[in-house]
Amino acid sequence: MKALILSGGKGSRLYPLTYTNAKQLIPVANKPVLYRVIEAIKDAGINDMGIVIGSGENGRKVRAAVGDGSLWDVNITYIVQDEPKGLAHAVLIAREYLQHDRFVMFLGDNVIEGGISNLIREFEDSDYNAQIVLTPVAEPQHYGVAELHADGSIKRLVEKPREPKSNLALVGIYMFDHHIHEAVRSIKPSWRGELEITDAIQWLVEQGYHVHPYIHRGWWIDTGKPIDMLAANSKVLEELVPAIHGFVDKDSEVDERVTIEPGAQIINSIVRGPTIIGENTRIINSYVGPFTSIYHDCLIENAEIEHCIVLENSQIIDVSARITDSLIGRNVIIRRSQLKPRALKMTLGDNSRVGLI
Repeated sequence: MKALILSGGKGSRLYPLTYTNAKQLIPVANKPVLYRVIEAIKDAGINDMGIVIGSGENGRKVRAAVGDGSLWDVNITYIVQDEPKGLAHAVLIAREYLQHDRFVMFLGDNVIEGGISNLIREFEDSDYNAQIVLTPVAEPQHYGVAELHADGSIKRLVEKPREPKSNLALVGIYMFDHHIHEAVRSIKPSWRGELEITDAIQWLVEQGYHVHPYIHRGWWIDTGKPIDMLAANSKVLEELVPAIHGFVDKDSEVDERVTIEPGAQIINSIVRGPTIIGENTRIINSYVGPFTSIYHDCLIENAEIEHCIVLENSQIIDVSARITDSLIGRNVIIRRSQLKPRALKMTLGDNSRVGLI
């Protein structure tokens, strides 16, 4: 089997972080989401992976971050999608790479509990023409939705229906054989102007091909919005095996659910897990609360923070109020000004959000 990883799109729901970086490269528990996708596919025994990227700067950043796949001992092929014209369009342009091979298609910004090894084995050992992963969600109108017959087979698939007929959403993981290529060539663009993968799968159903619905009962998160990134970060942090590879001084308290990466320093501080402190990051006279990921080369000094993601090379210094539920980008400096009169001074990118007390 091969893999097709979708890593294009603008990531507009994560602005301003994604103005300067691909959304798939934002880290969850100090590892880019795209890296986690590659590792899950590798763990499932697949070594040939095609990555669909955009033609702009974000595509170049994905290439630079992933390289040729040697970091994971896999083979990477890049497929450029000039415009985001839908998931089925990504399959269409990947035909030369995919050939007649069976493959798994995985959205590069999705995180799923337990990986996909069992799913891949089930598909490989079956006569399915396609297998889709479904999971119950609270607001199915935001997803592709599957309506099933009483016997569990697929009745109908609809992309983002206004009035969903079920609560079963399509997780961003699909398995196909070569018949999907005929399907994507047979459908028309939707009202959104995109070739929808739901329409292609529906075509397979209507043509009598065997499309198997697999209902996933664990957690799954599409990291497309800040609240989803924080939720995924919390879930993954709970799965980490804690380890302390950095320095903790005698005046600090670090509980058993904390991971401290090499070169990190914890000085006169309290760190409560599940939490990860990145390489060469310093925590000084501070409190770091549960469900926090602080990436490499950061400084937290005289501050309190919890349930946050802090990206590399950022500093939080002398902040009296506790920072919570926040995504803080790269090279950010948050500190109390010593100048008078006391005032808040900010330089914020487009679509930034700041909560003040």
